[in-house]
Amino acid sequence: MIRALIFDFDGLIIDTETPLIDAYGDVHLAHGVAFDRPTFARSVGHADYAFDPWRGFGPGADRERLEAERQGFKQARVRAQEILPGFLRLVSEARSLGLRIGLASNSGHEHVGGHLAERGLSAHFDFVACREDVPSPKPEPDLYRLVLNRFGLRGHEAIAFEDSHTGTLAAKRAGLWVVAVPNVSTSHHDFGHVDLQARTLADCRLTELMARFGP
Repeated sequence: MIRALIFDFDGLIIDTETPLIDAYGDVHLAHGVAFDRPTFARSVGHADYAFDPWRGFGPGADRERLEAERQGFKQARVRAQEILPGFLRLVSEARSLGLRIGLASNSGHEHVGGHLAERGLSAHFDFVACREDVPSPKPEPDLYRLVLNRFGLRGHEAIAFEDSHTGTLAAKRAGLWVVAVPNVSTSHHDFGHVDLQARTLADCRLTELMARFGP
């Protein structure tokens, strides 16, 4: 029986990933430097992907200043982002059925907690696990195992919702049922290992998922 839903955060509940990429593009455009957006986009959702976004500015670039500019562009873009469609309905349905709600993110508590608090979402979660809580981030299963252990559940008793290859792989390694909901920044990822792929969270019907993944 399904007893919990566990959500990723970035790119699934709020699209913080597209603004992140767009902000790099904003800085490049402001300085008249070409930006390799496709290559950078492939790094989204990968904690240890090696890509230097400031390479085009040359070895003498003031990287601290460029990063400060990027942060300004990013914050403005992220603040304009709304909660992605379907999340609030899924959580409401889960609560009505007595399910636990968890969050497992490769980002840090300051980042995740700040966005949740700003949008009044913190109370929706029974437990939030972030990168600093475990030895290894996604694609390792540590974050999902931490949430499962906190809830006293086994993997097959929970459904994970993820938008990236890295996240879905972590959830599968922890034994969860996995629903992939890619966004514009992760649509090119490989999701061949997931149990279900949906266009948006709004396309996910909890009763149907529970019937599909339950006993």
